[in-house]
Amino acid sequence: MSTIHLHRTTTTTAEQYIAALTNFGPGRSKLFGNSADEYLKVHQRGLLEADVTEGSGGIWERLHYDWSDPHRVVLTTTDSNVWGGLSGHTYTFTRRADGSTDIDVVVVRDGKNLKGWLLGLVLGTVGRGVLAKAFTNSVKAVEALTSTSREFRSHALAAVDRAREWQSVHRVNSGF
Repeated sequence: MSTIHLHRTTTTTAEQYIAALTNFGPGRSKLFGNSADEYLKVHQRGLLEADVTEGSGGIWERLHYDWSDPHRVVLTTTDSNVWGGLSGHTYTFTRRADGSTDIDVVVVRDGKNLKGWLLGLVLGTVGRGVLAKAFTNSVKAVEALTSTSREFRSHALAAVDRAREWQSVHRVNSGF
């Protein structure tokens, strides 16, 4: 099993990045290179979670996305042709005093077969740079998108509203 830690500071807000990460429409591969359009299938999408199959280059995984916490998005692998066990991704967002956002990503790759085990070994060593480059490219693409797209801003605001609604419901249900 390989665990890879990635970090970037971005000019986008957590809400903007989460809106991009949870937009499963056509053209997703322009933002997230490891999510090719021909693999993308949305099985279910709710206000704060989704069940999505995505991948590229012969590797696919079905992921449960959970963005109910406005500071964290957790992607849990529920099925894959190579990944199993504890595989997934966790994105954590921290707002900085200067208005920028730190994004920390933890990627866990637990191979479920020989191909997965070998890929996990490669990703945990020399392949870490490939994941880091893909992550850097996605951050840059989201920054470019958020600086120019009104539609994206609208989607981001809707994501913020959903997160605030969830927090209100959670406070009421937990007695706070």
